[in-house]
Amino acid sequence: MKKEKCFIAVSTFLCLSMSVSAQDSLKKKELKEVVITATRSEQDPNDVGRSISVITSEEIKRSGATSVAELLTVQEGMYAVGAGQNPGLTSSIFTRGANSNQTVILIDGVRITDPSAINNAIDVSELSLANISKIEIVRGSHSTLYGSAAIGGVINIITKKSEKAGLSADVSILGGTFGNNTSEISENVYLNYALKNGLYVSAELYNTNVQGMNATEDTVKSTTAYKHSDMSDDFDKLDWLVKAGFNNKKIDVYASFKQTNQFTEIDKGAYRDDDNYTLDFKRNLFTFGASYKVNEKLSVSYIGGMSDMKRIAIDDSSRINSNGDNDRQYVKNTYKGKLESEELQANYKIKGLSAVVGGGVYSESMRINTSLYYYNMWSFPAGYEEIKTSVDSVDPKSTTGSIFMHADIGGELINDKYNWLNLSGGLRYSDHSIFGSNITYEINPSFKITETALLYMTYSTGYNAPSLYQLYDPTAYKPWDGQPSTGLNRGNKKLNPETSKTFEVGFKQRINNIELSAAYYKTVVENVIEYVYLWDKNIGTDTLGQNWGRDDYRGDTYINAASMTTEGVELGISSKISGKITVSANLSLTSGKLKYTKENIDTAQTGGNHVQIYSNGSFINDKDIEVLGLSRRPNTANISLTYRPITILMLRADVRYVGGRGDVVYDPALGPYGALGTVNVKQYTLLDLSANVKIWKGLSAGLRVANVLDEKYSEINGFRTRGRSFYLNVRYSL
Repeated sequence: MKKEKCFIAVSTFLCLSMSVSAQDSLKKKELKEVVITATRSEQDPNDVGRSISVITSEEIKRSGATSVAELLTVQEGMYAVGAGQNPGLTSSIFTRGANSNQTVILIDGVRITDPSAINNAIDVSELSLANISKIEIVRGSHSTLYGSAAIGGVINIITKKSEKAGLSADVSILGGTFGNNTSEISENVYLNYALKNGLYVSAELYNTNVQGMNATEDTVKSTTAYKHSDMSDDFDKLDWLVKAGFNNKKIDVYASFKQTNQFTEIDKGAYRDDDNYTLDFKRNLFTFGASYKVNEKLSVSYIGGMSDMKRIAIDDSSRINSNGDNDRQYVKNTYKGKLESEELQANYKIKGLSAVVGGGVYSESMRINTSLYYYNMWSFPAGYEEIKTSVDSVDPKSTTGSIFMHADIGGELINDKYNWLNLSGGLRYSDHSIFGSNITYEINPSFKITETALLYMTYSTGYNAPSLYQLYDPTAYKPWDGQPSTGLNRGNKKLNPETSKTFEVGFKQRINNIELSAAYYKTVVENVIEYVYLWDKNIGTDTLGQNWGRDDYRGDTYINAASMTTEGVELGISSKISGKITVSANLSLTSGKLKYTKENIDTAQTGGNHVQIYSNGSFINDKDIEVLGLSRRPNTANISLTYRPITILMLRADVRYVGGRGDVVYDPALGPYGALGTVNVKQYTLLDLSANVKIWKGLSAGLRVANVLDEKYSEINGFRTRGRSFYLNVRYSL
């Protein structure tokens, strides 16, 4: 049955692609055909020689999505792990096969990350649907314009500005269920008041409360294992924001403050259930900006932001047997991160030339403090003890200064008869306070084959700075008495940034009401950072850990250990078949591999000891290793059909196919301490149906049935996904 559904989804897509595809442009017509993220200047999307998508506020409303992850995971080249799981669980974005920390996420052009996370990647579940005007996505390497991490792509969430003069309001409530004994209720209130002279002020409140399902899937086969299932993993989220500004034909000034609060009941891992494990998250985000249009040719702008976040994870005592005994321990981990950024840029535009030059400073810092209270039965007298750890002593922080320039040169700059030719390119110089300077660049020629058909090519370089955790973690292995030590911390301040080279060729065309796009890309990332175990160089790898009378372990650390290659094909189509029917579809195929070369190992950091890669268990001292396939990077296909039988009614069907893929699982047999192995996760196809009706002026109601066929599927091995779901929403707009 699954194979049949998969075949129907993919074959239907291929039939649509015979006419071939891009859902980009139809979306952007609603936005007056202007995008800014691809070139840092306003540009017609049909003239942009990059693979882009835009999700408008109206599309967000029509989609029925309850999270940003749901919106992103149906875009070309993107897969959001966690989009279909229990609300509040960690959600990560994989763009074009890149790692989860290799996609830049911006709010109004201001970068947001999680400096206290191991790899600096943001948890996408933090992002809500509040106050979004549109989301612009640029796929492919974009470090020239956006710096570190822009190897897979850039996601820019653009918030609302001034509305029409007077009072504008949008109020909505959503309620639903996604499995037995589950419920989700969300309320959103948005108010905007604008004067005719351009002054405006707005405020918004977004609240959601979820009574969830048991997030973990029972993967433990042992009949003697004690299982104490927590059947409900709940989630509460409250976002509020205020924004004020002034906007006219020459000046645009704004400042906004947003606070995110969320509380999640979580589990320890694949069926490591825990009813006393919680995560409390809070972020304060302040953004500001100003732009001035000097004349029709020149404009200048300044944007900045400050963000501080805190995560508190508490794991209270847990039951360990049917007698009601517990493990008599309490763990509290506090993670703090702080970001500050400022950028100044100038845009110059004449016939045949659009250029931007700018520079800025970006800084981040983190604090991590952990406390473990446990009962020590071996002490005399037996009793509770506390162990505390902290990174405060090493003061983890970094600052990056950069300057950049980018230009689009059209053939009409020379003569109108060359208006079919455009050459885009740019350069960025970055200076990081720890690893030093880095230069990235891109070359992007494009050719208008016809007035509505564009062929483009891109060669671009990128980089991804090591995270503060990877650089500064002071944890050091303490061997048995008398045993040798490497004297190294887990953090490695000698890490180099990951660097990338990307080649892309693409095509987009508009034929009447049909928008088509196709792209092929290949990215090679060098200096991929890996977490590794170190083992005694004097002991053979085949006998490590087999003699309990000696200590073979020499600690763990982070090193630049691999090169990663990803390549793929993306196809898309969007067509307004008639005034009543619209269809869009996309197909993304991706593949990847990792290669470990022993010559690349920094022996000064490893002490010449055996190096075992934790992500797959391989020892890489003696020979080169190549690993085919990357976890959580599936092939995907999406089809959306919208039908308006009458003006006030919209019906919609969405089909999503996700191919089989590998996922990580801890394997104790991989080396003396165990490491991450790979387990196959099956393909799945989901069908969603929705309807929206206009009841009265400004008042509408919608019904969405997600996973109509109640498909049993997995996104991450060991964790549950939502079953057949029902959502009802009512919205009033003024």
